[in-house]
Amino acid sequence: MGLSRKAWNNVVIFSMLIMIFFLNGLHHKLNPPEEELGSVLVLPEQSFVLALAYPGVKIERIGTSWRIESELPSDSRKIYTEQELVSIVRLWQNSELKMISPPQVNAEQAVSVATFWLAAEELPLSYQLYQVNGEYVLFAKRSHRWLQLTPQQARQLFNPIEV
Repeated sequence: MGLSRKAWNNVVIFSMLIMIFFLNGLHHKLNPPEEELGSVLVLPEQSFVLALAYPGVKIERIGTSWRIESELPSDSRKIYTEQELVSIVRLWQNSELKMISPPQVNAEQAVSVATFWLAAEELPLSYQLYQVNGEYVLFAKRSHRWLQLTPQQARQLFNPIEV
């Protein structure tokens, strides 16, 4: 190959830049930083909830007020005031739960699911509730975090349905 000295210098420079580019991020992919187990907010901070859905129940914001739509049988329905709906959504926004290491659960044995539509988010956030050895754990699908709940917290967060 008949490259001049200047051309070979350019080849060496560009190959070194490409090598630096690939090797710079390689250690982050091989050894991802582990998230410390501690308390975290369930929903992102300052999130603006547009709707919250449980199996058969949907709570949604209509302007500045809230309404609930239920497909549950009429004998198991409870009438909720707007203030009760606001308190359910605020409870989710203000809940701080302890992160835990992933438990051994069967993904198809979720007790319930809560799905949130947030302003400025294209896709909804999904949280699956599991019962493991009498304790409840919540799996945040998007962030792949496992959060520990007490039975009382599980009943409060999943209030419109029975858990």
